[in-house]
Amino acid sequence: MTVDFSFARSPGFKVASLEWKGPWNEKKIRAQFERVERWIKDAGARPGRYVFRECGERRWEAAIEVKGTVRGSKGIRLKTLRPTSVARVVFDPEEISPRVIYHGLSDWLRWRRREKEIRSVGGSREIYPANPWRDPRAWARTEVQFVVRR
Repeated sequence: MTVDFSFARSPGFKVASLEWKGPWNEKKIRAQFERVERWIKDAGARPGRYVFRECGERRWEAAIEVKGTVRGSKGIRLKTLRPTSVARVVFDPEEISPRVIYHGLSDWLRWRRREKEIRSVGGSREIYPANPWRDPRAWARTEVQFVVRR
């Protein structure tokens, strides 16, 4: 599998999300995604892309794109992720370790900053086209993005 880093423009989209603080825990992440997914279905909307973000030190966010008109409730926040410039890579975690991807992308961005191609690097996020625990194709198309300022 060939993997390459690139700059792109990420479109904006509306998400329903839950934030929490604590250590990284895959069971907790999955439970939060399922809670948001259930809420979206109960609200009569359709889920879109799944977004997992690091919001600071030991702070996390599980968000799912909302297709339809809904209002926030039951601890679920609605917000719009604005269009932004990102450095991105799409890969299959079964073939390439996420550690290698994160390390490689971070190093690549460090050199882009030294060469003055970008001004700063923001937070990271993982984007899946569907539920990665139920759809193996979504898992195989994991996309990691770092927000960048050009």
